[in-house]
Amino acid sequence: MFDTILIANRGEIACRIIRTCRKLGIRTVAVYSQADADALHVRLADTAVPIGPAPARDSYLRADRIIEAALQTGAQAIHPGYGFLSERLDLIAACEANGIAFIGPSAQAIEAMGDKIRSKQIAREAGVPDVPGYDGADQTPATLKREALRIGLPVMVKASAGGGGKGIRKVEAEGDLDSAIATANREAEAAFGDGRLLIEKFVTRPRHVEVQIAGDRHGNIVHLFERDCSVQRSNQKLLEEAPAPNLKPEARAVLHEHALKLARAIAYDSLGTVEFLVDAVTQEVFFLEMNTRLQVEHPVTEAITGLDLVEWQIRIAAGETLPLGQEEIACTGHAIEARLTAERADEGFRPDTGTIALWREPGGLRVDSGVETGSAVSPFYDSMLAKVIAHGPDREAARRRLADGLARMTVLGPATIRPFLVDALRQPVFAAGEATTLFIAETWPAGWQPHREEAGARDALAAAIWLSGTGAKTAGPWGALGDFRVLGTAGKPGTSHLALNDAGTARRLRVESRGRSFRVVTEGGETTVALLEPSEPTRWPVMLDGRRLTVDAVRDEDGVRLRWGACEGRVEIALAVAAEAAARQAAGSAGDSVRATMPGTIAAIHVKEGDSVAAGQTVAVLESMKLFLDLKSPAAGTVTRVAARPGATAAAGELLIAITPA
Repeated sequence: MFDTILIANRGEIACRIIRTCRKLGIRTVAVYSQADADALHVRLADTAVPIGPAPARDSYLRADRIIEAALQTGAQAIHPGYGFLSERLDLIAACEANGIAFIGPSAQAIEAMGDKIRSKQIAREAGVPDVPGYDGADQTPATLKREALRIGLPVMVKASAGGGGKGIRKVEAEGDLDSAIATANREAEAAFGDGRLLIEKFVTRPRHVEVQIAGDRHGNIVHLFERDCSVQRSNQKLLEEAPAPNLKPEARAVLHEHALKLARAIAYDSLGTVEFLVDAVTQEVFFLEMNTRLQVEHPVTEAITGLDLVEWQIRIAAGETLPLGQEEIACTGHAIEARLTAERADEGFRPDTGTIALWREPGGLRVDSGVETGSAVSPFYDSMLAKVIAHGPDREAARRRLADGLARMTVLGPATIRPFLVDALRQPVFAAGEATTLFIAETWPAGWQPHREEAGARDALAAAIWLSGTGAKTAGPWGALGDFRVLGTAGKPGTSHLALNDAGTARRLRVESRGRSFRVVTEGGETTVALLEPSEPTRWPVMLDGRRLTVDAVRDEDGVRLRWGACEGRVEIALAVAAEAAARQAAGSAGDSVRATMPGTIAAIHVKEGDSVAAGQTVAVLESMKLFLDLKSPAAGTVTRVAARPGATAAAGELLIAITPA
């Protein structure tokens, strides 16, 4: 067994690996970029080594710097986690050259399955059927388009070297083929350094079901049952569960059999996952790909088997045989995992960044996270913050526990998809175990939106909490004074006129206050709020129109971040007089322009000064959290200024291109 393991990753998976190493008495070494100097995984490890600037290509994707850190700290093995270098042959070669163990499969297995085109050929030879499509050597756009039309629309255009939802486009209309092929190629080149594509027939009612397998270096291979990962956005999983619901026994047996066939065909010798498409109507099974690494969703398999899969990986890499044989592995109960990402689900799952002002995990559930209160969420890496896992004696118990736990969880700062996950778990289709990969599109065809039925009560709570402390300040000499009420000595309430803004919607309130009691008047009526003595600075017990509630909130000079029921987010607050002055100053200064919608890197600029553009035309591409976002012109006109260049970083809201309307 190893004495010291270096973890070539970050975030929640690095923290997850550290927990198992501690259990086994193994010393851990973390690596970190400049952006992660204060990250949780850095503080949890026994030793931490800096490896470069914030962009992953200059740090976490540098195999040479990972090896240098391992040699410097005496690490005997490297665990790559998932993503980054987990399936990169250059890291394995460097490990072998320096006498360091790689905690993962052989280079031959990774090479065989890392290329989607070759993996399909190997699967067919092993008797494992795949989705009809094209995976030929001719990669010209004309050939790819011709083959897509031959197969018949709709099709999936997919990166051969891809993973994590990158370089994948669904195409339903012939007119969209050219742009889909070009975009998938560009994303594949940027993410994997390999722009080759394949075309697959789109299964009309698909379920995404995968089988967890494990093999050792002594020829033993077993499966650890299957997982359903059908609930996805942008081809990235959001809800995963084990075992897969509503599968016929014969379909389940075929999945296990095919996974083992493929693993034996390549003499697989670590933890891995064989992914399949299952036709929801016929339950016909098609091979998709194999991930030769630990999966993000491995905790649900751990929950139903009672096994530590990271421990299995480490023991296999140390040369041990599998801890259990197939007949000794049992499935108990049901588990569901939710991926909590820093995204705006109400804006098409747009990534969000910032500092976490409050992180409060729910009791009774497993939470694998890489963040805490005060952690920074940067644009340089994947948007996932944590995984929340519930286990129960049956699927319904697990589903209810997970929905309840997420409803009680609090994350203030960057927006998260927590409210969406609660909503998704409570949808009848998901509750019945009938979700396909079309679940989100079919459930919310116009896009998901949060429940806002109690917006007035939320505003009243935010205003009362803001006014109760030192947050209610304004610029100038009045802001330098302490809190006071001119009418206080007369026994009458003080009155404040406030301007609120939430997600671009402005509102006005009048608040009458007596001590810690507030009467909030809006256009829709009035609400009374009494603030009780808080037990801690971020947890506020209140009386709202006679109801006793508890609100999680963090206030500052410009507003309040609060979570109460389905309401979560930031409410900007200012004295009305200050807001009006700011609006007058800004009047007339805003023109038609294209700005960065979030922090990121400029991937492309498609116009130059003097060009004429149409409304809705893509003028630039922004890369953030490993996603490419098209930025479009807000109006028809002429480009008068290009303020950005490809490769440069941009802050949220930064001007990129100025356009004079026609």
